[in-house]
Amino acid sequence: MEEKKNLTPEQEQFAKLLEKDKLVVPAQGEAVRGTVLAASKAEVRLDIGGILVGVVRGPELYGEADEYANLKPGDEVDATVVDLENEHGELELSFRIAGQEKAWDTLREAYQDKKTVKVKVIDGNKGGVLVRFRQISGFLPVSQLAPENYPRVSGGDKSKILEKLKSFVGMDMEVKVMTLDENENKIIFSEKEAWSENQKDVISKYQVGAVVDGEVTAVTDFGVFVSFGDNMEGLIHISELAWKRIDNPGDLYKVGDSIKAEIININGSKIFLSAKKLLADPWAGVGEKYKIGQIVKGKILKVNPFGLFVELDELIHGLAHISQLGLGSGVKIEDLYKSGTVMDFEITSIEPKEHRLGLHVVKEGGKKAKTEKKEEVKEEKAEEKSEKKEEEKESKPKKVKKTKKEEKE
Repeated sequence: MEEKKNLTPEQEQFAKLLEKDKLVVPAQGEAVRGTVLAASKAEVRLDIGGILVGVVRGPELYGEADEYANLKPGDEVDATVVDLENEHGELELSFRIAGQEKAWDTLREAYQDKKTVKVKVIDGNKGGVLVRFRQISGFLPVSQLAPENYPRVSGGDKSKILEKLKSFVGMDMEVKVMTLDENENKIIFSEKEAWSENQKDVISKYQVGAVVDGEVTAVTDFGVFVSFGDNMEGLIHISELAWKRIDNPGDLYKVGDSIKAEIININGSKIFLSAKKLLADPWAGVGEKYKIGQIVKGKILKVNPFGLFVELDELIHGLAHISQLGLGSGVKIEDLYKSGTVMDFEITSIEPKEHRLGLHVVKEGGKKAKTEKKEEVKEEKAEEKSEKKEEEKESKPKKVKKTKKEEKE
């Protein structure tokens, strides 16, 4: 203490500076903050506290994050110490390690607060696309792609679906984090959820009953997709394309066709349309053209286990239940009846509101094949409803099962 009292003013000031600037060397793996002295594509040199110089070079340079891209002298940036002294006696630093931790912090925040982030597609497989957020890899299932990117391939051709998914490689996608498991290194993203949120304000402008003009963007087995308005898209189910029975939407529409449709349902971000709603219902005047007991010629459109779908004219189709076909014991329906055959039928029932018309097969000589029973009528309606449900089931895009390995990727 005595010595300190005998110091000159200049010596005391110098001692204070030494105490203030006491050198503390960071440990390996420790994060430091420095000021950029020089930056190039090969290396970035940092001033650490005005005492040490650190260098970031080679694979430790990390340019994907905005913070590490386009650095210039005077910028402040975080780095991680990987070596206390390199061949030049400088700190060897890494942006990669610091950047990865920052990326995880961003993902944790995005998952918790349901924020969107941007990822880059790096590959595609049968279940979806592999993506990367900075250095961190994740998976985006095909079911979580936005409508504009969903691979609508007629017939569900797996090779064409994979081709479509691989075409996204290099593309940036705005997504939300659905699953975040750091222990398993498993991250699942959703482009559809991010798209849905962005579309909320736009969708709110549309109401059920509104008529839209659009363009067919995809034709599938279960209907057609239509784009309209400001990047909006809706589905016209096969049952809403026309009043007549349709087996293949491609017989009516192709990609690029203009179409007018009415909005019949809005479910979240999903919009369902109808083209037939804008057409006159041919069943409204069916009683003026067809009568019960009338013998008419019809063309068999489809042979089903429970009966025949028959075209009476372009818009009116009927059903001849299997009980009305006069099949003998052990005789299969497909053995006697073939699609495209034209033959005589007797109209047994007409239900305009239900869009149903029942038929008997008329044998040679004008005789009915068999007398209809009440129980069989009930069975006919039940089976017809069953097929309708089956068609609706088939119209839904099939879910792609993911293996644990694919999800981890």
